[in-house]
Amino acid sequence: MRITEAFSLALKNIRTSKMRTFLTMLGIIIGVMAVIVIVGLGNGLSNYVTDSFSSLGTDTLTVTVSGRGSSTRNVDVDDMYKIVEDNSEYLEYISPTVSAPNARIGSEVLYVTTVQGVSEDFLSMKDYSVGEGRGISYGDIDQRKNICVIGEYLNQQYYHGKAVGDTIRIGGRLMTIVGVLDPISDEPEEGGLDDVVYIPYSTAERMSGTTINSYTITMRDENYAAESKEIVEDALTELLGDSDSFMVISMTEMLESMTEMINVIVYILAGIAAISLLVGGIGIMNIMLVSVTERTREIGVRKSLGAKERYILEQFIIEAAVTSALGGTLGILLGYGVSSVAGQLASAAIGDTFTVAPGFGAVMLAFGISAGIGVLFGFLPAKKAARLNPIEALHFD
Repeated sequence: MRITEAFSLALKNIRTSKMRTFLTMLGIIIGVMAVIVIVGLGNGLSNYVTDSFSSLGTDTLTVTVSGRGSSTRNVDVDDMYKIVEDNSEYLEYISPTVSAPNARIGSEVLYVTTVQGVSEDFLSMKDYSVGEGRGISYGDIDQRKNICVIGEYLNQQYYHGKAVGDTIRIGGRLMTIVGVLDPISDEPEEGGLDDVVYIPYSTAERMSGTTINSYTITMRDENYAAESKEIVEDALTELLGDSDSFMVISMTEMLESMTEMINVIVYILAGIAAISLLVGGIGIMNIMLVSVTERTREIGVRKSLGAKERYILEQFIIEAAVTSALGGTLGILLGYGVSSVAGQLASAAIGDTFTVAPGFGAVMLAFGISAGIGVLFGFLPAKKAARLNPIEALHFD
């Protein structure tokens, strides 16, 4: 029997009992759909986390000198700048970061606005560009000037797009706005990346009255994040004589750890969802055994006319594979539909774009597994059919 004839017979038998075939495929449909949606959610979450970390800078190291260890020494700004200068093949820029008091415009206190003291290199480190006016200069830091650069949200919300030259009050000081950043987000909003005020770190240090203990360092190549982190840790350990007095965090390593955790969770959930594929395979085997019983006389007639065992075997295996593959196809279509809805719901829930993106590889794998399950679980009924005695089959009622 030709393969095309076997497929034709398989489709004919499926059409004669549509409802039974659909119920048989249901386990496969649900399993494939679940795997696709779960993998899509995992990919979407991974992309969302990557984008979130990218906004923080995956090429950065965050250094905090806590002074809580056994060391009696301290690290000042000059020491940190020297560490970067001495390791310029790995490290590029550094900026002390100092939290400043809340900003005030008129009588309104901006509690959610980020106010931070930074260096003249900080905007370059973050790939921020100044749309109006200028950024912070070394002279501003050296002379502890009362100037600041603000985000586009504040510029539009409180200054009607003309903030440069105006003032804002921070910690009781009147600060002159010398620059406005280009929009960072598509829609600048309160509490977002555009709701910021940056002032010279020396000015912020004087306001807070504390020693600077936090720094942001950028790497020349984030592929050498581990080496860069080790260099900074070794240098600080040598200065302080104690590795418990500081903490160095690599955004790249954090991102990799988060991605690994997400992948583990996705694999576990996909494995659980794949159990329904096994259930679907058992359903296919069950219905094929019933089909063999129902078609015993047909098998007897074909064998008495000279049909070989392998032809009977091929026919039933192909029928099982076609049933399973159809279920896999419907599962893929349903999976994409559910993924689209899930993406819209997730975007609405978090207030940001979230795309549920099933990978092509995952889709092909799910389809291949569904077809393979049909062949695997269809083999036993097919073998039973192929081994029927034609005389006994002809007398079967």
